[in-house]
Amino acid sequence: MIDNRQNDFNGSNNALIRKLCDRRFGIGADGLILISNDPLVDFNMRYFNADGKEASMCGNGGRCAVAFARYLNIFQGDHVTFTAVDGEHEAYLGTKTVKLKMIDVLKTEEIRQGIFMETGSPHFVEFCSDIDQINVFKEGMAIRNSDIFEPGGTNVNFVEYKDKIIHIRTFERGVENETLSCGTGSVAAALAVSLKYRNDKKAYPLKAPGGNLVVSFEQKPDGSFRNIWLEGPASHVFEGKIEL
Repeated sequence: MIDNRQNDFNGSNNALIRKLCDRRFGIGADGLILISNDPLVDFNMRYFNADGKEASMCGNGGRCAVAFARYLNIFQGDHVTFTAVDGEHEAYLGTKTVKLKMIDVLKTEEIRQGIFMETGSPHFVEFCSDIDQINVFKEGMAIRNSDIFEPGGTNVNFVEYKDKIIHIRTFERGVENETLSCGTGSVAAALAVSLKYRNDKKAYPLKAPGGNLVVSFEQKPDGSFRNIWLEGPASHVFEGKIEL
């Protein structure tokens, strides 16, 4: 995550972003986030995948961007608004968590015995009965590159709903591998579970390899979803400098 309010970092340098995200020759990350000035809201967030290309919305990245912006004293209090590639977002910063409002989901589509939707990024949710045994890389890569999702491909979420908790593992395009947590994917998983099991729950806890999240929402009579919130922790791990 880079404070780019002085526009020192060139976001079009894909090779440099790939190098920074490389876990052996760089810092190591699933993606890179730039925090920049925005004349109408508190800040602007740009997200790049580890392949160096600017990507669609990153939900967990948005939550971390909020915590980072507060650390930089870009805003005061617990409420903030910012822009991202999919539009304007608002968020609330708690003691240990960030609650981020996501875009409305206007439609969902049943494909391949799963559910596809746009939650800021494209996601295909596939239900399984033993999530720990899934080869996420192999099966996720096959679905991600399926003809059905051409030309851009899709993120893939494997979901098992048990004991009133959504267990989720994710293959992310751009990273081209399993990641430990995915915010937009968690939103897709919660909405898909709501549709599949046809219950009236308005909030779902989720358990991913990287930690726990909560997704809450409202479903309109036409089947669309609004007031979607993604909540979870965002922790400051380290800061430093690297010579470019």
